[in-house]
Amino acid sequence: MTELIYEQPLNEKTRSYLRLEYLEQQLQMNLTQDHQHRCFYPLFSLCELAERCDYRGEVLKDLDKQMALLSNWQNLPHIDKQQVDKYLSLLSDARDTLQISERPGSRLKQNRFLMALRQRFNMPGACCNFDLPQLHYWLAKPWNVRQKEYSQWLDTFRVLLTPISLLLELTRLTTEYTEAVAKAGFYQGNSNQALSLIRVQLDSHQGCYPTISGHKNRYAIHFVQFDQQKHSDKAIEFKLATCI
Repeated sequence: MTELIYEQPLNEKTRSYLRLEYLEQQLQMNLTQDHQHRCFYPLFSLCELAERCDYRGEVLKDLDKQMALLSNWQNLPHIDKQQVDKYLSLLSDARDTLQISERPGSRLKQNRFLMALRQRFNMPGACCNFDLPQLHYWLAKPWNVRQKEYSQWLDTFRVLLTPISLLLELTRLTTEYTEAVAKAGFYQGNSNQALSLIRVQLDSHQGCYPTISGHKNRYAIHFVQFDQQKHSDKAIEFKLATCI
C-alpha cells in the first residue's frame, strides 16, 4: 500500500510557489542521477518562470510576514521556543541573501551553450546530435564534471528556491491531518480562516484520486475512479489537512 499526497493551492501565489518547488525537486533529482539531456527541461522551465515574473518582492513580503508571526509566538505558552528560533534564523538568513542578490537565473543568460540549447528544446525532436553538436559534446563529458556544472547552474536560483521551500514548509505545518470520509465520493468543507492549500492523503489501493476545487474559504473534493475515469459513488476514507 502506498500513501499518496495530493495538494491543491487555493490562491495564485501558492500555485506559483508549488510550481517552483516542483521544478527544484526535478533539478535536485538530476544532481543525483544522470538523466542525460532530460536534465535541461526543468532548468529551462525555471528560467522561463523567473523571467516571466519577478518573485523577489512577493517572497520578501512573505518572509517578513512569517518572521513577524513567529516572533509573536515566542512568548506564548506551550510553544517550542527552540523550534521557533530555528525557523526565525533560517528565514532571516534567506531574506538577507535574497535582498542583496541579482535576479535569479539572470547569470545563465550569459551562458552561450545554455542559450543555444534553450532555443531548440521547445522544438519536437530537436535534440539530435546533428542539430546540437555542442550538446552531444557535453553529454560525453564524465558524469562528475557535468554534475558539477549542473549544480553551478542551479545555484543561481537557490536564493529564490530556498525561501520558497521554507515558506511552503511552514504553510504545511500550520495544521495536522485529520480523518475524513467522502460520502458517495464527494466531500465539501469551509473555513472561517483564509486557506492557502488543501492536502489530501489517500491510500492508492482505493483505486481513485481526488480532484479539488475551491477558494480561500470553501472547497470541494471529488474522488474519481482511475480505471473507469468517472466519479466514484463509494465512501472514500482519506486524511485531510487545510493549511492557512
